Amino acid sequence: MNALINYLLLFGDLNEQQISFISSKCQEHKIKRDEFYQEASQIPKQFAFLSEGVFRVSYYNNKGDNVTKYFLDEDHFVVDLESYNQNKPSPEYIQAVTDCTYISLSRDAMKDLSMTIAVWDEIMNKIISKALTEKVTKISMMMAEDATERYLNFFSRFPKLANRIPLSHLASYLGITQSSLSRIRRTV
Repeated sequence: MNALINYLLLFGDLNEQQISFISSKCQEHKIKRDEFYQEASQIPKQFAFLSEGVFRVSYYNNKGDNVTKYFLDEDHFVVDLESYNQNKPSPEYIQAVTDCTYISLSRDAMKDLSMTIAVWDEIMNKIISKALTEKVTKISMMMAEDATERYLNFFSRFPKLANRIPLSHLASYLGITQSSLSRIRRTV
C-alpha cells in the first residue's frame, strides 16, 4: 500500500485522513506468472496499481498474431483507459509476465475518492497525462529506429525489465521475429 501512496504523493499533497480514506478503498491482489489480469472483450471495472512484477499488454492482429504493445512494471497504473471511461469491452489482453502484486480501486471506489478528496481528480489527471506522454514518446522513438536500435534503446530505457521478460515477448514488442532478435543479440 505504501508504494501506491508514495506514488500518489508525487503528484499532489494528501493529508493523513485522505491517505487513510484512500487505503480503505484499496484491495491488494496477487497474480501468478502467465495468468491474465484482463482478457480481451472484458469491460475494465477497476484501476490497478502494480506494486510488484511486470504486466504485458497485447492484442491479436488481423493475421492472428499476438502482438505486445507495451510492458508495465512497478509503480504504474494498469487500465485500458478508453474502455474504462466508455464502459466498453477492451481489445487488449493484460497478462502477468512475472508473479505480480497489485492494488485495485473499483469504479465505485474511484467515484468515492473523486467526491471526497478535493485534489483526487487533479492527481489522477496528472498521472494519466504522464502515462500518455510516456506512451507517445515510446512509440515515436521506436518508429524512427531500426531493429538493432530498438533493441539497444529498450535496454537503455528499461534496464529493470531487461532480464524479467521472455525473449518471445520482447521480440513481439520490438516488432521483429525471435530469430531476428537472436541474431541482433549475437552481434551487439
